[in-house]
Order: sequence, then C-alpha cells, then structure tokens
Amino acid sequence: MLPAKKKARVEGRAWHAAEKAVDAVDARLPLADGGRALLRKAFPDHWSFLLGELALYSFVVLMLTGVYLTLFFEPSMTESVYRGSYGPLQGLRTSEAYASTLRISFDVRGGLLVRQIHHWAALVFVASIGAHMLRVFFTGAFRRPREANWMVGLTMFLLALLEGFAGYSLPDDLLSGTGLRTAQGIMLSLPVVGTYLSFFAFGGEYPGDDIVSRLYPVHILLVPGLLLALVSLHLLLIVHLKHTQWAGPGRTGRNAVGKPFFPQYAAKSAGLFFVVFGVLAVLGAVAQINPVWNYGPYRTDQVSTGSQPDWYVGFLEGALRLMPGVETRLWGHTLMWNPLVPGVLLPGALFLVLYAYPFFERWITRGSGEHHLCDRPRDRPVRTGLGVGALTAYGVLLLAGAQDVIAFIFDVPVQGLTWTFRIALFVLPVAAYWLTGRLCLALQAHDRELLGEGEETGDVRQSVEGGYHPGHERLPAQKRYVLLARDLPRPLEARADRRRPARARVVARLRSSLSRWYYRDSVQPPTSEKQRRAIGAVLAGPDEPKTAGERADHAD
Repeated sequence: MLPAKKKARVEGRAWHAAEKAVDAVDARLPLADGGRALLRKAFPDHWSFLLGELALYSFVVLMLTGVYLTLFFEPSMTESVYRGSYGPLQGLRTSEAYASTLRISFDVRGGLLVRQIHHWAALVFVASIGAHMLRVFFTGAFRRPREANWMVGLTMFLLALLEGFAGYSLPDDLLSGTGLRTAQGIMLSLPVVGTYLSFFAFGGEYPGDDIVSRLYPVHILLVPGLLLALVSLHLLLIVHLKHTQWAGPGRTGRNAVGKPFFPQYAAKSAGLFFVVFGVLAVLGAVAQINPVWNYGPYRTDQVSTGSQPDWYVGFLEGALRLMPGVETRLWGHTLMWNPLVPGVLLPGALFLVLYAYPFFERWITRGSGEHHLCDRPRDRPVRTGLGVGALTAYGVLLLAGAQDVIAFIFDVPVQGLTWTFRIALFVLPVAAYWLTGRLCLALQAHDRELLGEGEETGDVRQSVEGGYHPGHERLPAQKRYVLLARDLPRPLEARADRRRPARARVVARLRSSLSRWYYRDSVQPPTSEKQRRAIGAVLAGPDEPKTAGERADHAD
C-alpha cells in the first residue's frame, strides 16, 4: 500500500496528464463543444418515435448474433455425405452450407438459440423499419428539411430486404433453394442482360456452384457495412436537423421540447435495448423458426410443400402468382412479361414513387419553408388515403402469395381464388382510399364540433320549449391547442400568363390541378383571421411565411 501523500501525488499527476491529453485532443478535434451540445439535446417523448430505435437495436442484435454464427458457417456448395448428429438425414448427400447449418443447430453449444434469435431479429428489423417509415409518411415528417433523411431511410429499408433475402438463402435448404430459383427466373426475364446476370450470380448454369459463396460476403460484409454507414448518417441528420414533434403547448416549428439526451433519454433508450434483446431471446428459445432439418437439402427437381417466403417479400410472390403468363416475340427473342412486370417493374416503380414523393408534395404545396411539427393523419386525407390504399394492395398481394395454401385449407378452386385476388388488387385499394378520405373528413368535422360546442358532459337539459339537449363544456386549453395547430395549405391557382411558353402553361395547369385534388377537401376550424395568423406563427419553421397571405405571396 502506498502512503497517503504519495498516493495523492500519483493521482494528481495522473489527473493532470489526463487533462492535458483531453485538451490536446479537443484542440484538434472539438469534441467538448459537440459533446455538450449532444448531451443537452432534447428528444420528444412519444411512443411512435421509438420505432426507429427498435430498428436500431434489432440491428445491433443481428450484428452480435451474426458474428457468432459466422464462426461456424461454411459458405460452400461442395457436396459430401452427412454424418452429423441429426439421425433422419444420416448418409444423405448435402452441401457444406447445409451441413454446417445443421451443425450449428444440433452440435454447437447455444447454436440453435443464437440462430433463431438472429432470424427473429431480422424479421423485427425489417418490420420496425417499415413501421417507422409509415410513421414518417403519415405524419409528414419527410418534408423539408428532411427529404434527404427520408431517402436514407428508404435506402436502408431496401438494403434490409436484400440482407434478409441473402441470409434466408444461405442455408441451401429446400425452402431457400426455391426462393433462389424464383430469383433466377426474375433475372432471366431481364431483356438482353438476364442470362449474363444469372450466369454471373450462380457461376454457370443453375444452380451452379458459387451462389452461396457469393451471397455470403454480401450478407456479412457489403450490406451490413452499407447499413452501418447509413444508420450513422441517419442519426447525424437527426441530431443536425432536430427531431420532429407533435403539436402541443410550448411546441412550435422553431424549438424542440423533450427530455435531454443524458441522462433521461439515454437511460430510457438503454432500457429499450435490453427489452428488445430479452424479447428476441425469449422468441429464440420458445418459438421455432426456419427448421431447415424438416425441409432437407435443396434439390432442383423438388419443391417443399406450401413453401412461402418471409413476409417482407411475400408481396413479390403474390404479384408473380397473379400476373398472367404473357409473352411477346420481338426480333427472334421472347420477352416474358411474367416475371418481368411483377418481379422487376413493379418493385422499381414502387420505390421510385417513394423516393420522389416528398418532392411531389412540396411541388404542389404553397410555400417552401421548413416543417418540424407532425401532421395528424386526419388532417391530410389524400396522403393518408394513398398510404392506406398502398397498404391494402400490399395485403392483397401478401395473401395472393399463399393462394395455393388458402385454396387447400378452404377447399376452393385455385383458379377462382386467383381471379378473386386479381379483381381485389384493383378494387380494394381504390375503395380503401375513398373510405379513408371520408373517415378523415368525418374526424375533422368532429374536431370542429368539439372546438365549437365543447365536450359532452353527460348532463341533459330541458329547454323552455320542452326539448332536451345534451350539456357541453369548453375543451381544456391543451386539447384546443392540439386541435387548432393544423397546417391547412390552400390549393395552388394556375396563373393565366400568355407570355409564358405553352409548355410552362401546361405544367402550371397540371400543378394547380394536382394541388386542388390534394388540398380541396378539408374542414376548416372555427377560427378568426387573428387566430389563423397566430397558428401560422406557431407552425412556422425558420424560413416559413407566418400568415396565410404571406404564404400565398411566397408561392412559386
């Protein structure tokens, strides 16, 4: 033991050296100022904002479990006779990839648990990204200045789909091989380059010898590296642009109200991580998923009974099944519309529309200021209707991907069921769009009634004429604030300027027509002009005109 004085001198010198090291680093990399700003940063407290963190923490679980599985997996399609501990497959020729998957499941200590946690985490990861993107879409959190962050999130969702499919295909079992065969058919449908792409991916004629060894680095290095970079960029943009928030007393387009990052929000977020890890561990322990030993190794002449892909690519399977087998002969070549249309053109058009949507909405909206308060979905009936219609179409395609299983269970003809899904794909989304718009307007009318008359008290009063009327009381100030803080843009009007080129006039008329379709249906709250100006000042971001008149003057 050192004497007390000597110990104090040693500690003082160590503390002094640490201070000098921190000062030297801070002089070159200003970490102190940035760290203080980050620790003081306010994060709004609402459950819907935790969807993004759910995706982040499931990604962390994926990374941790994936590292463990990498130590034991053999990414090779070289065949050998299986001599492992799973009796029913003894003596069967399998690939090294399939045999190593069985070895992880039955011979490696904790291997099956980790493998199932990994698979469940993958499903939660894709689902939470999708739910987070839906929250951003329906609340308008993609608007300026967050268009870039919307595209980053959408790219992460696209990469998550690719990552999930690659990992799903690695075990080389009968189910994953069926999915790879479908992917190869989609590749072959591409005009001119399809055969070359298939030969490159599979290392020759299908099934080739290289697909697993080529998917493996994509799954463990390329896509995770891209995802990690995009997650970092996404978080950096959130910190730089500040978080969106719901309208409420004290919350405007110029501030962020919530708990500081440290210690309150950090403790809450850490708790969520342990909850996510715990739930995934319980699922991995008690809920069986992807039992590859039941499917057996992949054989090109076999298809597993009732084979279905994971839910996130189920819509693609449904589209392939609903598209008629149409082909066209051009210049001695055959163009197969199925799977080209459902497998290539449909997903491409879907993601192209999603990437372009923030710019489309900005194009048809007055003003170009920033938006930091979330919209309530009812206040944007067209946007909400479009989102619900798209989700309805996705649901139809997801069910259509299992039409053979549904036909078997309910004993109905597959052909009739297929035509039912084809009709539903065009009818139900339109019906869902219309019904959602009507419900949004009805909810707006209810809000107006609450603002004008107040909430019902449950008391019934009799008038002097003998009639009975329910009693009402004025809404509390906080509820009135939330209902009044609505950004209701007016439709654009086409400018009749004969001096402009004909093409510009056509574009202006198209823009005004789309704007009228998008913003014409709304129920105005019972507010005066003075109140509307005050609401505009609350909603305004740093560059947003504050009054309706200024917004009209500021229109392009």
